[in-house]
Amino acid sequence: MSVQSFELLILGSSAATPTANRNPTAQLLNIAERFFLIDCGEGTQMQMRKYKARFQNINHVFISHLHGDHFYGLPGFLASMHLLGRKNELTIYGPKELEEIINLIHKHSDTYLNYQVKFVHTQNNTKQLLLEDEKVEVYSFPLKHRIATTGYLFKEKPFPRNIDKYKLEKLNVSFAEIHKLKLGLDAIDNNGNTIKNSDLTMDPPNPRSYAFCSDTKFFGELANDIKDVDLLYHESTFLEDKKDRAKQTFHSTAKQAAEMAKIANVKKLIIGHFSARYGNLDDFLEEAKPIFPNTELAIEGSLFSL
Repeated sequence: MSVQSFELLILGSSAATPTANRNPTAQLLNIAERFFLIDCGEGTQMQMRKYKARFQNINHVFISHLHGDHFYGLPGFLASMHLLGRKNELTIYGPKELEEIINLIHKHSDTYLNYQVKFVHTQNNTKQLLLEDEKVEVYSFPLKHRIATTGYLFKEKPFPRNIDKYKLEKLNVSFAEIHKLKLGLDAIDNNGNTIKNSDLTMDPPNPRSYAFCSDTKFFGELANDIKDVDLLYHESTFLEDKKDRAKQTFHSTAKQAAEMAKIANVKKLIIGHFSARYGNLDDFLEEAKPIFPNTELAIEGSLFSL
């Protein structure tokens, strides 16, 4: 079977303030043509236009916390979709206060959207299933920052088993029995004979996963929520020489992000949320790679495919 899409586009990688070539945090994740916007810092819609991401494909927006560099782009994004004629419902996941903020902005700007906005409130003290359909599951999990903050875990549902079509053509099997084979069960042909699943099917691709760890200080328990993911984004606001500053502001260093990736046994690490004080980002890789070699930078326009 062909494997469905699983792609992450980096729209912004800067920390509290943007720079000339780095925007605040925003990412666009595509799983099986389901498009998820993760955080929406200032200028996100401009970045989407720059990298040719279609606004109306997005039906779900995930906001990690209420520091401005992670959601100040959201009111403008909502307004632009209204002006572009959106009709489909949009669901926003984030702290409960986000609904109050958006409603207040719309109230005092006399804004009435053409489409329905649904809010799902995240909990910052426990893991939470937010979204599930036949292809994808999305969870939030707690992080440790100065204010209530959550990370997000995106997981593919397991794929059905692959059936050998050439072998199947030689057998007299009903559609109901074919469905059983896809589920990993044995089947019965129309003559009453048992067909062993292993004789007619092959293992499907492994389901893939992505974890987004927004602003957080290093804490070992986090590894339990992101264990074994294929792709991990973990903030690394500072280098190790500023680890005291990282601790004070509830952020992480590149070294700490790499240590978390190693502890959690992830396959690939992306680091971002770089402080504006840094111009040369190669230093972040030099700090992280000795601990976790499969590390890359979250550079605007980068596309990571699994």
